[in-house]
Amino acid sequence: MTTLYLSKLDDIIQLLTLIVIFVIVLGATYWTSRWIANYQKSAVGKGNIEVIEIRRLTNTKAIEIVRIGDAYYALAVGKDEINLICKLEESELKLMEPQTNLMQGNFKELLDKMSKKSKE
Repeated sequence: MTTLYLSKLDDIIQLLTLIVIFVIVLGATYWTSRWIANYQKSAVGKGNIEVIEIRRLTNTKAIEIVRIGDAYYALAVGKDEINLICKLEESELKLMEPQTNLMQGNFKELLDKMSKKSKE
């Protein structure tokens, strides 16, 4: 009887240990991904080059509008090449407001904003 009880107790302890290890690994993965995302976001935001818009034509071809310094360029981007289409003036572009404020708030507020936006 005692051996059966100790065997069940060992099984429960092993299960709890595995659950604790799983939670620790999951938490470490979550915090590491957040740290990497914040690091990359801050590193990308400091440069002089910004991709304004991308329009895919095929799987390997796209047209991109890029800001380099204060100048805007339309680029044809292929699998192995990039070609300049033309230089653009800022007045020719329809620049959108950054939508970072859309992603703030809880899920219900975000869902309400998205449903209102889709109705418009």
